[in-house]
Amino acid sequence: MGIDPRDLSEEDLIRELRQLYQTRLETLLHGPDDALARHTSRTNELESEYLRRHPVRDIDPGRLREGARQR
Repeated sequence: MGIDPRDLSEEDLIRELRQLYQTRLETLLHGPDDALARHTSRTNELESEYLRRHPVRDIDPGRLREGARQR
């Protein structure tokens, strides 16, 4: 189901992730169990591929625990 994430271009991978994030709540609230399960597994596939390609990410200090405490 869906193109293997390894075969997606960088642009397509990001587009697919954005689409999944946009549809997540609707799927959670109103989708049948099989749709939610597939949504979850596809999200995991795409996120894993993103992390494989980008093992060192630019971490926003404000997203860290200490950064949150400073707010």
